[in-house]
Order: sequence, then structure tokens, then C-alpha cells
Amino acid sequence: MSKSDSGSVVAFPIADSARRIRHVFIRDLMVDGKVGIYTHEKKSAQRLRINLDLSVADTPLPSDQIEHVVCYEDVVNKVEAIIHRGHVNLVETLAEEIAGSILQDDAVLAVRVRVEKLDVLDQVSSVGVEIERASP
Repeated sequence: MSKSDSGSVVAFPIADSARRIRHVFIRDLMVDGKVGIYTHEKKSAQRLRINLDLSVADTPLPSDQIEHVVCYEDVVNKVEAIIHRGHVNLVETLAEEIAGSILQDDAVLAVRVRVEKLDVLDQVSSVGVEIERASP
């Protein structure tokens, strides 16, 4: 989210040809991680689904070189490294850590992170949080 000139909050652009912003996404990254406040959540990992949407500055000219784009594999590796560091109490904290890591790439203008815990309540398919963060 960002503030417009009028001060109202607006969602960040996912893809925008006029502003030369490309949309990079990672869907349904499935990982096991220790997240939660309960004793049983601290003892064993649980299934997590992570979805990412990145607003990325387009390269000035079309290029077929990996160094001119955000590498999906690098993003996935960053997320997995954060999860494998160890236990986190809140999915909100995990989402913030993921967003901060992704925003370290200067090409990334903004990121939306959704973290879902899949096996928490029998009557729902998932619970979790989604955040949007932009580079300063």
C-alpha cells in the first residue's frame, strides 16, 4: 500500500506498463515450518503455503539475461532460509521477515506476502495473514 497525493491509501501496482512495472509472482510455495504460540507448534513443523507478488522495475531495454531480472529461485531460497532458521511465534512475524528480505533487492518496489497455516482448524482449509510492503 502507498499513499496517494491526496493522502488516501491505495494498493501498490502489480503490473503497470505506463510506470514500467512488471509483476513477478510465486504461487503456492509449500514448506514445513515451526510457527505458532502453542507447545505442539513449537515442537514440530507444520505445513505452510506461501504466495508472493512482487512489483519489479522493468529493465530499460528487453534483455534475455538473468542478471537483469528478479530470479524466482533466489526468492524461494530466501524464503526457505528464513523458515529453516527456526521457530517463529506468529505468521505475521514470518510474513514481515519474508517481505524485508525480498525488499533488499533494489529492483523490487513492493511485495505482497501471504502466509497460510494449512492444518490448524479442521473446519477451514487455511488460516494466515497477507501483508503488503514497499521499499522506502
